[in-house]
Amino acid sequence: MRKVVAAEYLTLDGVMENPAWTAPYWNEELAQLQHDLNFSSDALLLGRVTYEGFAAAWPTMTDAEQFAERMNSLPKFVASRTLATTEWNARLLQGDVAEAVAQLKRQPGQNLLIYGSGQLTEYLRQHGLVDEYRLMVFPTVLGSGKRLFTEGFGSDFRLTNTVTTSAGVVVLTYERASA
Repeated sequence: MRKVVAAEYLTLDGVMENPAWTAPYWNEELAQLQHDLNFSSDALLLGRVTYEGFAAAWPTMTDAEQFAERMNSLPKFVASRTLATTEWNARLLQGDVAEAVAQLKRQPGQNLLIYGSGQLTEYLRQHGLVDEYRLMVFPTVLGSGKRLFTEGFGSDFRLTNTVTTSAGVVVLTYERASA
């Protein structure tokens, strides 16, 4: 059974939106961690906003490590109430998104990777479908902005790994606790 892994960039105060603030802390260590995560997955789950941003940027990117090639070639499953069509090797999740993702999880394969996509990630967490969080906490505070977790619905996770980069980014891996 596949796992849903949510990879999220967060500030110290929990902000996740518009991650341009990550640039000063990006280094080879973090790039390698992202590379490993990307190559341990065989599909992306994306919300509409993240999908549209990625689809506008990634198709023209290249790199020696083949991360861009991997991003471009992975199948993408997009949750949207407004899109009628997709491109960039993507297809819309049809019907109930939670059931569609549960069905994808039952298929053989590697991880289903979520980048960003805060609303989708939170929706899937509330339906017990997020198996792992890879939270990359950057040493900066923004004071306001969209947060990953919303109020009103709890979930239990357990810490399974911690990595600290030389730039001060702490990568926390949490897995869903057994019920």
